[in-house]
Amino acid sequence: MAEKKEKEIKNRKEVAVKIEGQAWDDAIEKAFLKRQKDVVVDGYRKGKVPRDMYEKKFGKESLFFDAADMVLQDAFTKVMMENKDLVPVVQPKVDLKSLDEKGVEFTFTIVTTPEVKVNKYKGLNVKRETPVVTDEEVAHELGHLTERYAEFVVSDDKAKLTDVAVIDFEGFKDGVAFNGGKGENYSLELGSNTFIPGFEEQVVGMAKGEEKEINVTFPEEYPSEELKGQPVVFKVKVNEIKVKQERELDKEFFEDLGMEGIDTKEKLEEEIKNNIFANKDMESENKYLDDLFKAISEHTEVEIPEEMIEDELDRMISRFKQQLEMQKISIETYYQFTQSSEEALRNQMKEEANNHVLYRLMLEEIAKLEKVEISEAEVETEVEELATKYQMKKEEFLKEFGGSDMVKYDLEMRKLIAILKEANK
Repeated sequence: MAEKKEKEIKNRKEVAVKIEGQAWDDAIEKAFLKRQKDVVVDGYRKGKVPRDMYEKKFGKESLFFDAADMVLQDAFTKVMMENKDLVPVVQPKVDLKSLDEKGVEFTFTIVTTPEVKVNKYKGLNVKRETPVVTDEEVAHELGHLTERYAEFVVSDDKAKLTDVAVIDFEGFKDGVAFNGGKGENYSLELGSNTFIPGFEEQVVGMAKGEEKEINVTFPEEYPSEELKGQPVVFKVKVNEIKVKQERELDKEFFEDLGMEGIDTKEKLEEEIKNNIFANKDMESENKYLDDLFKAISEHTEVEIPEEMIEDELDRMISRFKQQLEMQKISIETYYQFTQSSEEALRNQMKEEANNHVLYRLMLEEIAKLEKVEISEAEVETEVEELATKYQMKKEEFLKEFGGSDMVKYDLEMRKLIAILKEANK
């Protein structure tokens, strides 16, 4: 049988469940059958030891934790079935209160949506900045573009910053070559800070065919334990020097650029101007929405449970790790190079996480006040359009997006934001 007691604290509910009697006996028997497959006891074949002999050798209590694991999900399901008004907003916390041969008692702490009171969300007079693109910005970006497509031509002059030096090099620590410190015909752009601090500066002034010993010290945060903070010597030979030569805005340049319909300087400048405007417009929209949400939040009353903020932080850290992995950087390497830790990163992100949760709760409450509704037909149309856009089957898209409920929620928020923008001009 299962006994249950409840204690409510604001939007948290603690539900204690005790599994005992036949249900607990059955769980212990299942735990034994699971252990029996692998256990070895003298005088018995593997998997054939009787339960009384198992308990004599290992003790009955050795089965209790496995049995508790086996009934945990059933216990939580029972809690949810008998408390259908409870809708957890984060993964419920479970504590093991007691465990013995008579039974097991769990306490589930279930956090539900806190009460939200939005006192004002209209007539806040939040303004959106109109983006402006200057001629200087266009010229600056055009310079970046021509530099990106610049060509390197062989030079007989001595190497200087921005040149590319094609070098052979080998590193030595205490006169012994170290792993990873050798390269041949390596193209090094001087001033790019690709190599150890101080290395590129010492290549400046070298001529083709010149050989030189370069003394540098590895940074203290360098990932190799053997080399970090250590002085080393690189033997360097310059094989070739290439000088960056800016491109003319001619037919060949526009062909290399590969932008459809762009074949003159004027058209390219117009395209650059449009791109800068689009980026500024997006930044302006994001800032406007952030300002709008912040203004509404100042008129909002809510006590956010710490569990919701921690849950949001978990998501943010996970996304951050994925972004690093896309750049082939591990989170451990990030912590090492920034002399940081997960605790420091969580503290750094905590205010943003709090705002994410606050704004989400606030918008969901306003959506109720405004009676924002999305029809199944609207959801279906959105799914079909997005699946087509991303060249995916509907089922595949829904799986990736998180289901039709997520599509519906996204549409609700977009409709609500349009209402809020109109109400706060």
